[in-house]
Amino acid sequence: MEHLRIPGPTPCPEEILQAMTKQMINHRGEEFGQILNEVTAKLKILFQTKGDVVILTGSGTGGLEAVIVNSLSPGDKVLSVSVGVFGERFAAIAEQFGAEVIPLCFEWGKAADADAVRQALQAEPKIKAVLVTHNETSTGVTNDLASISSVVKEFDKLLLVDAISSMSSINLPVDDWHCDVTVTGSQKGWMVPPGLVMVSLSQEGWQAQAKAKMPRFYWDFAKAKSYLEKGQTPWTPAISTIFGLSVSLEMMLREGLANIIARHARVGQAARDGVKSLGLSLFAEEGYASNTVTAIAAPDGLDTKKMLRILREEHRVVLSGGQQRLADKIFRIGHLGWVNEGDIEAVISALKVVLPQAGFRSAR
Repeated sequence: MEHLRIPGPTPCPEEILQAMTKQMINHRGEEFGQILNEVTAKLKILFQTKGDVVILTGSGTGGLEAVIVNSLSPGDKVLSVSVGVFGERFAAIAEQFGAEVIPLCFEWGKAADADAVRQALQAEPKIKAVLVTHNETSTGVTNDLASISSVVKEFDKLLLVDAISSMSSINLPVDDWHCDVTVTGSQKGWMVPPGLVMVSLSQEGWQAQAKAKMPRFYWDFAKAKSYLEKGQTPWTPAISTIFGLSVSLEMMLREGLANIIARHARVGQAARDGVKSLGLSLFAEEGYASNTVTAIAAPDGLDTKKMLRILREEHRVVLSGGQQRLADKIFRIGHLGWVNEGDIEAVISALKVVLPQAGFRSAR
């Protein structure tokens, strides 16, 4: 079996894949309505929210667009807190729909600084919302969202959170941290194939949605909520993926959210320790290193493309390279969802063999 260890899509347990082979049902019928309502209730537990959660059919980037167009109007000033590729994407979507984006960018590999957020909000009181990527898979950094949220709420601003690669794997209590609109995707820690976007909204999030003037049709949270009240979705949903999500949520609740978070912490530490044992260095500052993806700095002499190819072809281990300006400068190990320490041991063992073949000479 192939060891798929990228930041997403992630491997799926067999019982989830089997659930997805079920025959189609009427998405306007009672059976689907019962499944949708049960899934939504379980999502609220894992989002740690008493507020609303809606399910949309689409990719993670579609979810980011949905957050923007349901929260903002053209001309709104937004502060974009970015530490990598996906933070920049969040900002680009807002700009595309007419928001005035004020960038607050941090060095890639570093986490966002809450004091810098405070200074930016003090400098521009007309900012309406703050965009934050909780876990940046392009750099392997998890931002201190609790601290950032505390600052954002000092200024009574809307907090829009990309939790695509953190929710369900890294602690993110939506209500306690006052996240107004928070989005995640099925293909990450949820152990399900791509196709679903899940979004939570606070009361302030709904108030912003009611006033937002950006164009939207498919991505309309108000439609999603009104249809959910009758056990439906506005548009044809990814029925098979919802079948899979229903099973994954049962598995996750059996394990317990605290245990899932602890498992990811153990696995993340195993990945970091394993990488360092090979004589490699982390790209992310270790105090903020992600428990769902580990980014490794490529040392001089290492041909990352060759390394990834040999891992894939000869060891059936699939890792990710760097994105954009980090191409050939880092490589990444994904470890979220259906993962344990043994999976990381297999990756480290394969790397130990392949690294010298790709030009790495350890100083050890």
